[in-house]
Amino acid sequence: MSTDSAQQLAAGSVVAVIVTRHRRELLAESLKVVASQTRLPDHLVVVDNGPDKPARDVVDECPVPSTYIASERNLGGAGGFALGMLTALSLGAEWVWLGDDDGRPSDDEALSTLLEVAEQRRLAAVSPVVVNIDTPDKLAFPLRRGLTWKREVSELGGEDFLPGIASLFNGALFRASALDVVGVPDYRLFFRGDEVEIHRRLVRSGLPFGTTLRTKFLHPDGSAEFKPMLGGRFHAQDPSDANKRYYTYRNRGYLLAQPGMRKLGMLEVLRFGLYFIAQRRDPKAFREWISLVDQGRKERFFRR
Repeated sequence: MSTDSAQQLAAGSVVAVIVTRHRRELLAESLKVVASQTRLPDHLVVVDNGPDKPARDVVDECPVPSTYIASERNLGGAGGFALGMLTALSLGAEWVWLGDDDGRPSDDEALSTLLEVAEQRRLAAVSPVVVNIDTPDKLAFPLRRGLTWKREVSELGGEDFLPGIASLFNGALFRASALDVVGVPDYRLFFRGDEVEIHRRLVRSGLPFGTTLRTKFLHPDGSAEFKPMLGGRFHAQDPSDANKRYYTYRNRGYLLAQPGMRKLGMLEVLRFGLYFIAQRRDPKAFREWISLVDQGRKERFFRR
């Protein structure tokens, strides 16, 4: 670990936390935008899950005072963000700004806008709207509003703030006091579902949070995994990669067993049954889904 953290952070300090693994070029692009903010973060924490191809020099080139943590064990997104967030808190951060290495803020006013919205609305956490890095008028992930799914920014209406909705690991800003209440990601989840789990905790805490449409976070398109059903009224998440399917479905089983999400359990069985049997005509895939969901429900967090 290399660090300039001996200096005492000022009141109202912001620590940016980024998790990376084997994506030096993308990390460099992300850090370039972080370093160009009109309101610079006071400190940067980068957790590198792939020290066999280290990104220390990329972090060192960033002018923001930094802490680089090379983890010899791949902690996944969940463990990486947990370690980074705890490090930020230990440095004295009053705000923690989260980002993945493959995304970046869309403008130089992103952090100042998030701070302004959080202060004005007295929010525990606030997220930018996450858009497709190639076509920023489209959402990077489909967003459910009521019974409908939105795929374009224009479909969100004329609102500039969406309460109770947030993409928490893609540009979201947390108050340190909020993390005292909701905690940090569960390392056992490794990746996939860890963000949903933090969202669940935020909802149950009663703390105010949401998404501002005044700033955006650019991210590679993730909507291809969400397959539309019944004319787009429903979606089923179906990753093409076997590893992603394993962690997505296993962790979903754990989440559906948690307070605040249990009512969704039967709906999920019906929805995925309809998707795999009626739409994909693949009973074997449905059996795999059931098996992985059951594994997660029983908290058998074995790595693939």
